[in-house]
Amino acid sequence: MTGLVTVVGLGPGDPRYLTPAASEALASATDLVGYGPYVDRVPERPGQRRHASDNRVELDRARFALDLAASGARVAVVSGGDPGVFAMAAAVFEAIENGDPAWRALDIRVEPGITAMLAAASRVGAPLGGDFCALSLSDNLKPWEVVEARLRAALTADFVVALYNPISSARPWQLGAAFRIVSEMRGPDTPIVLARAVMRPDERIRILSLSEVEASMADMSTLVMIGASTTRLIERHEGAAPWVYTPRFYGVRP
Repeated sequence: MTGLVTVVGLGPGDPRYLTPAASEALASATDLVGYGPYVDRVPERPGQRRHASDNRVELDRARFALDLAASGARVAVVSGGDPGVFAMAAAVFEAIENGDPAWRALDIRVEPGITAMLAAASRVGAPLGGDFCALSLSDNLKPWEVVEARLRAALTADFVVALYNPISSARPWQLGAAFRIVSEMRGPDTPIVLARAVMRPDERIRILSLSEVEASMADMSTLVMIGASTTRLIERHEGAAPWVYTPRFYGVRP
């Protein structure tokens, strides 16, 4: 087959943080496939066909892109952030595994992007300086019991935890439940970072303690970061927000 599918990470939103390789993949594509708001972030190019779809049709979107490529198209499947982090790369490979055997002969590439937790961390200091993990709070594709078990395990291991997909109109209670679990296992002064729309015009970042944070402060565009027991705040002058960092050492300095 002569077609190509490139799954492209658009990064956090500011075009300066789109990689040169991702830009090249977008520029050379005959067809652009993705969730509507992500497709809208890509400048229009003469002759390039754009195929926008809804947020909850990832597998259908992946199959559509693979069919286009099987007919000879050069397809760019776009994702916000990094396409391999809770995003379209996994959907494309799931479609390949369970779909038309001919798709396995296609040229499939993944162009990475800056994922939300890295963008958020850069705005507040170095909260991911120690061990960390990322969890999705969405229970659309896995049971809440699995989400809760993984969150408890991460907190027990004393990771910094980045929560993706924290809350939405269809999932209004999960973040509150997560904060209650955190309150059982971490102290009230644990730093919590709420990073909304990082590196976009409507960016808003708040640094709060666990005792202050409420689920209503976040939305689907928010990355929630929960500090470890070693995560620290460095106070700054003149009312500036503190820096947040997690030392690389654990417990006793070497």
